[in-house]
Amino acid sequence: MLTASKYGAKAATGDDLRRAVAWSRQWSAEFPHFLANHLPMVLVALQRMGASAERLEQYCHAYHTSNHLVPVPEPMAPVTPNTWRRHLGQREREGDYRVFFAGEVATMGATPAAIKYLPELFPGFAASALHAFMRMAYATLTDSDEETAVALGYWAATYLSLGVATGAAPDTEDPLEVLAGLYDAPAFRDIQPERDLLWHFMRETAQRPEFAAIIDRLTISPSTRPRVAAVSLALLAGTQDFCAVHAVTGTHWLRLMDTRTPDPAVPLRYLWQAIASVVPKMGFPVPPKPEQLDDWRRSPLPDWQEIFAEAVTHDDEHDLSLTFSASEEFRFYGDPLYKYVAAQRLGMI
Repeated sequence: MLTASKYGAKAATGDDLRRAVAWSRQWSAEFPHFLANHLPMVLVALQRMGASAERLEQYCHAYHTSNHLVPVPEPMAPVTPNTWRRHLGQREREGDYRVFFAGEVATMGATPAAIKYLPELFPGFAASALHAFMRMAYATLTDSDEETAVALGYWAATYLSLGVATGAAPDTEDPLEVLAGLYDAPAFRDIQPERDLLWHFMRETAQRPEFAAIIDRLTISPSTRPRVAAVSLALLAGTQDFCAVHAVTGTHWLRLMDTRTPDPAVPLRYLWQAIASVVPKMGFPVPPKPEQLDDWRRSPLPDWQEIFAEAVTHDDEHDLSLTFSASEEFRFYGDPLYKYVAAQRLGMI
């Protein structure tokens, strides 16, 4: 971990981070038009990579200005334990959902509230193109009651189902085979969403009848998540595609949420369904051959301290999110390819 950055002589403390994230919480989880507000999560990534308090403050104001963040919608009508399901996917109810879930978290605690409500939210995993999932993962990482309540409200207000698991018998243990099942289907060759938004593309893909079986195809075992992580990493290394970034960061977020997911097979299945839904947008990519991946692993690469020092100077939220997640996945799996994709994303190689 770094102890300094170009924005200050000393790395930000936990208190510095909490103040910055609290400031970010006044803004809606999305900004016009329907784009995900990454600010609270990226602040955590910055602080974990050694950014100073000055850099956190500077980033808050730069992100607010460049993205025209908007306040949380005013509450419209109370949401209750009996009515909360009625308004799923209604973005205008974000303020109501924040109030409701803040009350639930205050009553039962953050993790018990997450364990209670996440099973009903998981089928809407594509909420805000996976960014409600991201916010919940970071809320878990920081053990924040406030962020947990916001993440639950965000997920409910932007809930988006791509098809519910039916329990049908799976037919493959290979995550890549699930993705490849879309490659030769004419139905997925001309996806035209009504607006150029990632979650609109996901929704449009899921409306094809041929997509319905995707959710049940993958056999889930203890080896599945490492295999999903490896396929995601290979796709990113070979393409540097925006959607592949979400696959790599998504496997990190799943690990962060382990304490709030008694059955980790459920979110894993829905994550891979979501990644499958953007395969057409990625151009039906084929992972590089193992020999090529090994060449990249053996190439001269900067160390993580150098990578972090570069990353914290970047304003692009995906540069920061990917670098932090890649470093954490490297710590867990030990694959040098994580260092390669981070350095590549930052323009260091």
